[in-house]
Amino acid sequence: MQLIGTPDSLVPPGARVEMVRAADGVLLRTARWVPQTALRGTVAVLPGRAEFIEKYFEVIVQLLDRGFAVAALDWRGQGGSARPLKNPRKGHVRDFALFTRDVDALVDDVLGPSCPQPWFALCHSMGGAIMLDIAHAGRCPFERLAITAPMIDIAGLRRRRGARALAQGLSALGLGRAFAPGGGSASIATLPFAGNALTSDPVRYARAAEIVALAPNLALGWPTVGWVHAAFRLMRRFEDPDYPRNTNTPVLVIAAGDDAVTDTRAIERFAERLRAGRLIVIDGAKHEILMERDCFRDQFWAAFDQFIPGVEAAKARTA
Repeated sequence: MQLIGTPDSLVPPGARVEMVRAADGVLLRTARWVPQTALRGTVAVLPGRAEFIEKYFEVIVQLLDRGFAVAALDWRGQGGSARPLKNPRKGHVRDFALFTRDVDALVDDVLGPSCPQPWFALCHSMGGAIMLDIAHAGRCPFERLAITAPMIDIAGLRRRRGARALAQGLSALGLGRAFAPGGGSASIATLPFAGNALTSDPVRYARAAEIVALAPNLALGWPTVGWVHAAFRLMRRFEDPDYPRNTNTPVLVIAAGDDAVTDTRAIERFAERLRAGRLIVIDGAKHEILMERDCFRDQFWAAFDQFIPGVEAAKARTA
């Protein structure tokens, strides 16, 4: 499946799109870019739930301008990758450990054969939670992780135990493939900008909506009961105070001060216990920091450039 561009968000030139197969046979859409000069390694872009590669075109261009090759992935069940259920709008997975197979496929079939080392990862939300779990297991293929608004916990969840019990109970009753209560097939990208929880930037918000309008097959609706149950099981592990202390991979965690999707306080508590971690909270930013206004994105890029080896030195040489 090819990449979809719009007049306001063109496909970065030189894209190589490839469908790769995970160990369990699931087809995954990947894309890569390799600049001609000044290679400083590769950054893998690992998005959040319901996102797709096209949403990160601006970020990919900024990484290429920094001299990095880029590899991007659509997680199983979303974007241009295979959907597990008859209704393709259901965001479903029975266990977050399955996403590890997606990372393995990206490494084996895209990064390994085609992308220069060192390898780094730029992850958002669900993608950040997946990579933190892989790093905790000692299987991280990346030298460093930069993570925005990781899914350590859900914001505003007042009755956490009750929600966990409900997801577990509904799954046990065989309803794991049903939409979570209150949800349906409608994509969040079709909702109006006013009152959205993702970004305060109307232009970047509209870009995602325009892509979904052109390619509705990229969109995703609400998660299923099974996805929610699996997410709760993963986030429960993050509550262990020793969990982050046993993660050796260097991690830059950037939280959004006005996040209504993931719990910023939980992110702060987790990041402060990381053995090799650095935490930055961007006051006023909403959940999708990389899709926010420039005043917030500039803070992200300043932190990223200091965290990833060689970027600041390269910028100084070309200034």
